[in-house]
Amino acid sequence: MKKIIFVRHGRAEDPSAELTDFERSLTTKGKVISRQMARRFREKESEPGLIITSPAFRALETAFVFASEFGIPYDNIVINSNLYFKAGIKNLFEIIGRLDDHTNTITLFGHNPAFTEMPDRLSKSGCEFLTKTSAVCISFKTDSWSGVKLDSGKEEYILRPEK
Repeated sequence: MKKIIFVRHGRAEDPSAELTDFERSLTTKGKVISRQMARRFREKESEPGLIITSPAFRALETAFVFASEFGIPYDNIVINSNLYFKAGIKNLFEIIGRLDDHTNTITLFGHNPAFTEMPDRLSKSGCEFLTKTSAVCISFKTDSWSGVKLDSGKEEYILRPEK
């Protein structure tokens, strides 16, 4: 079985003239909620598999929070600029097409609208909108990443921050 877990970045600073969208950081509340969600995520997953993140600072920070919850060194996080500049289903298939089949799980950190659209297109039943710091796990009954197809996955769970 293969699993793709999508985690939308935490709450970030508002856009401003001083910072580009790429540079925006998590707010204090965004960091706190990311930590809470990482703990809840750890209750679902014994390990996140390969962590791949957008290079945008808010996504990278969110990935760091989740990695630290699992004791994963930051050097093991893969940064993929296409998760920011060209996020979408075509790019996702390029990413998984390069994976070794010994890797069974990947956890991606990125942005909407792509992080709602991709799991929606992969899951047979569709996927609801991902709010900030939400996570959704889509599993596939295949031993090879080449067996991951549109509308072939099953939504295992969705985690949303508590209100």
